[in-house]
Amino acid sequence: MPVESARAKIQELLPQLRSDLEDLVRIQSVSADPARAAEVERSAAATQALFDAEGFSTQIIRAYDGAPPAVIGEKLGPAGAPTVLLYAHHDVQPENDHREWDSHPWTPTERGDRLYGRGAADDKAGIVAHLAAVRALGDDLPVTVKLFIEGEEEVGSETLPELLDSHRAELSADVIVIADSGNWDIGVPALTTSLRGLVRVDVEVRTLDHAVHSGMWGGLVPDALVALSRLIASLHDDVGNVAVAGLHAGPAADVDYPEERLRAESGAVAGIQWIGDGSAVERLWTRPALSITGLDAPKVDGASNTLVPSARAKISMRIAPGDTTANALACLERHLAEHTPWGAELTVTLVDAGEATQIEADGPAYDAARAAFRDAWGGTEPVDMGVGGSIPFIAEFLGAFPNASVLVTGVEDPDTRAHGPNEGLHLAEFERVCVAETLLLEYLGRDQN
Repeated sequence: MPVESARAKIQELLPQLRSDLEDLVRIQSVSADPARAAEVERSAAATQALFDAEGFSTQIIRAYDGAPPAVIGEKLGPAGAPTVLLYAHHDVQPENDHREWDSHPWTPTERGDRLYGRGAADDKAGIVAHLAAVRALGDDLPVTVKLFIEGEEEVGSETLPELLDSHRAELSADVIVIADSGNWDIGVPALTTSLRGLVRVDVEVRTLDHAVHSGMWGGLVPDALVALSRLIASLHDDVGNVAVAGLHAGPAADVDYPEERLRAESGAVAGIQWIGDGSAVERLWTRPALSITGLDAPKVDGASNTLVPSARAKISMRIAPGDTTANALACLERHLAEHTPWGAELTVTLVDAGEATQIEADGPAYDAARAAFRDAWGGTEPVDMGVGGSIPFIAEFLGAFPNASVLVTGVEDPDTRAHGPNEGLHLAEFERVCVAETLLLEYLGRDQN
């Protein structure tokens, strides 16, 4: 299919694709909420019906009775053609406080150049981008297309390894297209080639077995909040680099991230200084990062005049590509033990972890992807992009199918606001993504036949 034919076909299909996407967004498939388990089931059924209508042979699978549902399927291409597995997920994050949204989170609403709603981008637009490509190509698929639409990505993909193992034959492919990332900017496509991993721990510091009067004992007995504060402060040096010894760091792609764009997209307050040294993309993509994402301590309002006996913090550590969660956890635990002040009792509890990913994006499949992006975006060269966040399941695919070329793509852009209020899909970018995936399947088949 020539580029202009693909563009024209997607434009013809857009009204129905938009309607299909809006129908999916209306389904409250929050996998983290047991009360909405039926909505997750409804979302899987709706996804299955969309691909059944395109001639796929599909089924809903789960690791065990009551586990979240995934949709798998297949539509055959020509004999001897490559096999391409298309991945997305149909579950979404909680919408949280509706008052923080400018429109109802479960009512897809167009404002300006975006469609707003929970899951409008992450990741129901990924599902519909896959749907767009197979719908545009119809019965002239140049490749065999397999499908895997997960139902628990937003809660950690706990049963994904089991599903990949038990359905290995049904899911095996030459190329895997994972539509759960984003592009470098509006108008600039990207392949995601590295992602940081994640280690989260809860840290408790205890200095007393009960609270005592601050006047009677202050100055002699350390309180847990001060001890925890000193421990947290030890995690960074004076410049703001992570001070935990033994963590891996590496170079990043030579990509310019302009200062004004950094400030606009991060929401940094006026006058804030960036932490750490090195290029912006190194600090965001290929170096470790440590954040305190929660604290358990008495509230300021109503706090009594006592020494606090214990305090807890949640530490979120992003680990660089090339590191492992085992090494990073060991390094962090060692640092915390060595820097806990005044003999305080320390308890470290692992919450969750996910491996970092580094993809060597060379070979025919990556060439086809870059050509498809270039053509869909009107000649704009795609960027090989890192992501500071974590998508641990990518490592699962790389491990399960070591001979497959894994392409990490997506519909998001720097202002998508996935997981937050006012999540929105840039509609012009979505159209280009649909054109690009149509061309990608065409080019993958053309190169092999």
